[in-house]
Amino acid sequence: MNREQHNIVKNRFYYKVDEVIDKPFNWKQMTRLFSYLKPYNKNLLPLSFLTVIITTAVRLVIPILIGVYTLDHAIAKQDYELLAQLVVLILSLYVVSYIANRFRIKWMNLLGQNVIYDLRKHLFTHVQKLSHRFFDSRSAGSILVRIMNDINSLQELFTSGVINLLMDLLLLIGVVTILFSLSPSLTVSIMIILPIMFFISTSLRKNIRKSWQAVRMKQSVLNSHLNESIQGVRVTQAFAQEAENVEFFNEINRENFESWRSASQKNAMFRPFVEMTNAIGTVILIIFGAFLIQHESVTIGVFVSFAFYLGMFWEPISRLGQVYNQLLMGMASSERIFEFIDEKPNVVNSKTAKEIHDLKGKIEFEQVVFSYDGKRNALNGVSFTIHEGQTVALVGHTGSGKTSIANLITRFYDVSDGKIKMDDTPIKEITVESLRSQISIVLQDTFIFSGTIMENIRFGRPDATDEQVISAAKAVGAHGFIQKLKEGYDTEVEERGNILSVGERQLLSFARTLLADPKILILDEATASIDTETEMIIQRALKQLLKDRTAIMIAHRLSTIREADQIIVLDHGKVLEQGNHQHLMNYKGQYYRLVQSQFLNNPKS
Repeated sequence: MNREQHNIVKNRFYYKVDEVIDKPFNWKQMTRLFSYLKPYNKNLLPLSFLTVIITTAVRLVIPILIGVYTLDHAIAKQDYELLAQLVVLILSLYVVSYIANRFRIKWMNLLGQNVIYDLRKHLFTHVQKLSHRFFDSRSAGSILVRIMNDINSLQELFTSGVINLLMDLLLLIGVVTILFSLSPSLTVSIMIILPIMFFISTSLRKNIRKSWQAVRMKQSVLNSHLNESIQGVRVTQAFAQEAENVEFFNEINRENFESWRSASQKNAMFRPFVEMTNAIGTVILIIFGAFLIQHESVTIGVFVSFAFYLGMFWEPISRLGQVYNQLLMGMASSERIFEFIDEKPNVVNSKTAKEIHDLKGKIEFEQVVFSYDGKRNALNGVSFTIHEGQTVALVGHTGSGKTSIANLITRFYDVSDGKIKMDDTPIKEITVESLRSQISIVLQDTFIFSGTIMENIRFGRPDATDEQVISAAKAVGAHGFIQKLKEGYDTEVEERGNILSVGERQLLSFARTLLADPKILILDEATASIDTETEMIIQRALKQLLKDRTAIMIAHRLSTIREADQIIVLDHGKVLEQGNHQHLMNYKGQYYRLVQSQFLNNPKS
């Protein structure tokens, strides 16, 4: 990527950040985020709250026992029996607090992990249902960062932030109440500095919120580039662009580092600020407290208890700031998560759609118009009929509309105008699930999942037995090469099946398709990337696949489609010619010219 392209990416990136950080804090969105706690309202959440109430109550009681009762009563009056009782009571309360804290941490972590699990499951399940248009406009890396990084960033908020928020609020209310009961004048003198603290902290929080939102955006760009670089590493090496790619990555990585550093620095300013405020409050306590003791307005025990409570007063304020920072990070992540969750599929079932599980395979296109972007049509008034059990080939130059027809048959997209029928039923009146369950697609770039050979063949029919899997592999000619592998059908294939050749991956795809037993089969350039010898094996496998089912074949190698029942020639989204091979050759139109051109370039075709 050259410097000009790099600057364009940067400009687009910063525009997105500015667009996000101008939004105010959205409490409605945070309420929506916290709704994921609802399933735990009857177990983990109340148990966690109970432990919080116990530990907070213990913390509020102990300073009074130490200051007022121990110093002013037991020690001042030399009542050693009372002193012993107080020591036992204080130790017992610490033990209760220790036990309650252990269960609080255990239940809070369990609660947080459950919520993260539910949220990630919800997001992934929703993304699986989204239409192809959604994936057309987003990189795999940007989707990955939402499901992983953005949800991970919420972990601390749910494992500690929510419960700590309640604990700190209870502690703060309890401390203020006790302080005023001990000495209203001393409490008021210390509280004078609070308005200054809130004024400064408000501006700090605004900057912190913007910084964490910028971090989320930088991470998305970094992950997108990483995903693209890893997937395209062969192309990068083929064109010797490793140095340029590393340079561009270093720039993105540096920007990501700087965003984290900036956010962390602003975040780190809050706690020292609270500690400085605490120091000022302590100075006021010592000076004014000493004055009140001299005038016998407060006792030594009250002063000591007051000092304990003053430390406890600033502690929740400091933590509330941290919780607020967690909320800021949570909002930055949640608005990106909910952006995906709020995305609606473009292809949905109509209210009158019915499940049809016995399609015969008749397909009709009636004046179909289709556009991917709403500007340029990929199909312009296309009409044709494919009868049950027919093998139909779609032929044409790149961009003629062949793959668009396949995408519409499977309802990966919906038509812009016109109508598609399956067995005389409008395709929109058939549920998407029942329609796709009866259609299989074999692509040029066969996708092999990580796992065993057996698991990959069984993918389209999870309930198939081992015998059925092996039978499907034998039918398409894949059994031979599978047996030669070290572990046979239990051989673990790497991501995308890199240990297999192109032809072997294609045979696995055919076995997977045959096992799924679809009513309609779409072959999209299924033999384009294989050699002639492998193609002969593939052709034998195709005879098994095409038997007793409707098939649509998209191929540039015209030798693979000569025996098709019908050939549809497309050009710029329109049907130019229809007929079988011999009819179209006699017609001497576009198909004839394509055959002649391919024969001259490759006589073996």
